[in-house]
Amino acid sequence: MAGYKAPLRDMRFVLYELMSGDELARLPGYEEFTRELIDPVLEEAARLCEEVLHPLNRSGDEEGCTLENGVVRTPKGFPEAYRQFREGGWTSIACDPAYGGQGLPAMVNVLVEEMICSANLSFGMYPGLSHGAYVALHDHGTEALKAAYLPKLVDGTWAGTMCLTEPHCGTDLGLLRTKAVPQGDGSYKLTGTKIFISAGDHDLTENIVHLVLARLPDAPKGVKGISLFLVPKYLPHADGTPGPSNGVSTGAIEHKMGIKASATCVLNFDDATGWLVGEPHKGMRAMFSMMNTERVAVGVQGLGLAEASYQGAVAYARERLQGRALTGPKYPDRPADPIIVHPDVRRMLMLQRSTVESCRALAMWTARHLDLQNRHPDPEVRRESEDFVALMTPIVKALLTDLGYEATNHGMQVLGGHGYIREHGMEQYVRDCRIAQIYEGTNGIQALDLVGRKLGLAGGRPLRRFFHPVAAYIDEKMEDEALAEFVQPLAKAFVRLQQATAEVARAGLSNPEEAGAAASDYLRLFGLTALSYLWARMAEIALAKQDDDPDGFYAAKVATARFHAERVLPQTGALFSAVMAGGKSIMALDEAAF
Repeated sequence: MAGYKAPLRDMRFVLYELMSGDELARLPGYEEFTRELIDPVLEEAARLCEEVLHPLNRSGDEEGCTLENGVVRTPKGFPEAYRQFREGGWTSIACDPAYGGQGLPAMVNVLVEEMICSANLSFGMYPGLSHGAYVALHDHGTEALKAAYLPKLVDGTWAGTMCLTEPHCGTDLGLLRTKAVPQGDGSYKLTGTKIFISAGDHDLTENIVHLVLARLPDAPKGVKGISLFLVPKYLPHADGTPGPSNGVSTGAIEHKMGIKASATCVLNFDDATGWLVGEPHKGMRAMFSMMNTERVAVGVQGLGLAEASYQGAVAYARERLQGRALTGPKYPDRPADPIIVHPDVRRMLMLQRSTVESCRALAMWTARHLDLQNRHPDPEVRRESEDFVALMTPIVKALLTDLGYEATNHGMQVLGGHGYIREHGMEQYVRDCRIAQIYEGTNGIQALDLVGRKLGLAGGRPLRRFFHPVAAYIDEKMEDEALAEFVQPLAKAFVRLQQATAEVARAGLSNPEEAGAAASDYLRLFGLTALSYLWARMAEIALAKQDDDPDGFYAAKVATARFHAERVLPQTGALFSAVMAGGKSIMALDEAAF
């Protein structure tokens, strides 16, 4: 199986050189987060992922989780790895110090999350869901609930889940049937069944805190009648230790295409005791705190798996001997040349490389605004960053998982037949990555969120948070000859995006199906334009440092930026044509003809 080495050099480039990570220490509450503190955190995370988590990736996939007599067991080595993960403080790095967290910036947390996803995505699901539950409870729970549950979630002795989907409803949560009946002591009794619950049950922690969407007896119909409840697997004693079982049982674990070491469960709630989180009938507002956190995290899953697949493909392409270079032998002392000499193999490797490096930049750009949103002293800056994060969340989730899946497929293709078998681990990356396009809202739903909600939000204000800096950069650099090969194609793509935005907004007003038909192509057009802007900036930085480049890092960065401009960015032309064609051909076929 291919190994994994954390790409710390490129991570530091994005953090410090592209995103000005040194400025984090100027934000209130982040004063101690200088390079001297951040770099050792990244290095220790890399060691943990390379030496502890990655060696369990294939074995965990092959063994999977088991359910015996109502008890879920994770694969061999997972409980020990989780204990090491928890004792190292990794469950707490992005949490509030008031509850025992370390309060690290979002930019640092995103890099750590990427490493975990590259090394062992199934393992990462357990602390990942816990962090989402932490966010929802931290933002919307009562002080009593936060005091009782957050310290346990932060230190990792308890885990968390989000329980939304039911057998008859997924995206349309207005159809859910789980009931919550108020009791005289302020608690509620919940009854219902939830499916597809990631990390729904396991043997890694003492207790599991479920955040459950349910309806009160007087609830209005639809999503306006949904409330959110905290339901622990075991009711805590007064001293905080787990007590009796709470009417939550695992009915089954799903047998899935990928992430097999992550326990995806059917959970039954039978008069389970719970407590309201947030206001009655306002559960979707509270749950979206968790879902938006998870959507960015899912985008990072696509990035992490693309990185792991790229590393495996490069290692194989350097070693596998097959045929001769088209211009003659490159290694005449060997019986054949390594396949890395062949143009089509290089095409796939460059697609992977350009995907990984630009998607990392986009994730970090979004994380930078998360940090500004949370910590900047100026309320106007905070609002601007909140707008940017709202706009980019569906793009990060959908684009990074779509491109990540494409990249893992390229990685498998590089290995040919050896990629299709388990020995090298490449097919697992494909299987694991496929779910990222589906859960936390399918990528089609992300596209609808972008065109249906974000484009018109606050009179288009979030759009300006992206359009204005990109337009300003193009105007500033358009006459720079050294950057012409990057900025001029970016300018053309940006014009296409502006025109497509106006058309989607116009057509959508008269016929919502027009916006729906354009949504996925529009999101990809928007995302590729954003990546091209970041590539132009990365190329600018790298060009200025090529003269002092002993390891060739900056030269490689420029070459990859050039590949993106010449071989990836032209896709925006076809996407623009598809968006402008409208939805007539999509909706024309009679339903009976399918």
